[in-house]
Amino acid sequence: MPEITRDEVAHLATLARIDLSDAELDHLAPQLSVILDSVASITGVAGDDVPPTSHAIPLTNVFREDVVVPGLTAEEALAGAPEVEEQRFSVPRILGEGA
Repeated sequence: MPEITRDEVAHLATLARIDLSDAELDHLAPQLSVILDSVASITGVAGDDVPPTSHAIPLTNVFREDVVVPGLTAEEALAGAPEVEEQRFSVPRILGEGA
């Protein structure tokens, strides 16, 4: 794969709206070339007979039966509340009257 030039890195930086100094451009060009070479080598490993995967091993969802169970009554749910008003939790107001 051809090397990425300093000008190409500058162009990509402009597109991404990243301000890079001359030293950063000189430093990043060879690094990006190495990254692209690595990606190209991985692409060559998988042949046409290897299906694309998102995980190394197959994943299986474990589902449980959706069983209706009795829930709490309003009185049971509010039993431990410090203050209750009209079968609701009562909490102090945190916003002023005008909010």
